[in-house]
Amino acid sequence: MKKLSASLMCADLLNLEASVKELQSAGIDYLHIDIMDGDFVPNITMGFDTVNSIRKITDLPLDIHMMVREPNRFIDCMELSEQDILCVHYEADTHIHRTLEQIRKKGVKAGLAINPSTPVDSIKYLTDYIDMLLVMTVSPGFAGQKLFSAAERKTRDAREMLDSMGLNIPIEVDGNISLVNGEKLSVCGAEIFVLGTSSLFVRDKSLAEAARDFRSVI
Repeated sequence: MKKLSASLMCADLLNLEASVKELQSAGIDYLHIDIMDGDFVPNITMGFDTVNSIRKITDLPLDIHMMVREPNRFIDCMELSEQDILCVHYEADTHIHRTLEQIRKKGVKAGLAINPSTPVDSIKYLTDYIDMLLVMTVSPGFAGQKLFSAAERKTRDAREMLDSMGLNIPIEVDGNISLVNGEKLSVCGAEIFVLGTSSLFVRDKSLAEAARDFRSVI
């Protein structure tokens, strides 16, 4: 089943609790929380206290995307539940399998993200440690970028590789997931879609209307 993950970076941060409640009413499946350190990516966004506060006000699963170096240092800063996904970058940690094991020992799902230039084959020997693969369709760090030119081909390659290994690991896509791009990436095998200003947080629609329109194309 295809699922929608709402990027809280694009929500009304001055009224975050109200935004979370509205997203829940709109039928969103996950709340996507970006954590950036200003080093792995040239930006800083939400922190661990924000994650813990959001966990207290909603039953929706959290989809946490850590764009930080050596993420193992921060995993225990967050109070998470077994339904949550904690995603780290392949490129951010020398011993990434150890970090993925640490996430699972915490009792949450382990996600692994790969940047646009990172080959799909890079994660071939890490599939025993992950519950989700995040294919970045833009360079991580900022909203408003154009879709990576090989995003469709890379998503398809990832799905074919996982299927050939007999693995039902879902693929998430993140970055300029518009209605048009979402439909294309869905055909390529994407199952979880991170939605921001390209499709969900738009001026002329309510969150419920935008979510419904996106579901209709995937």
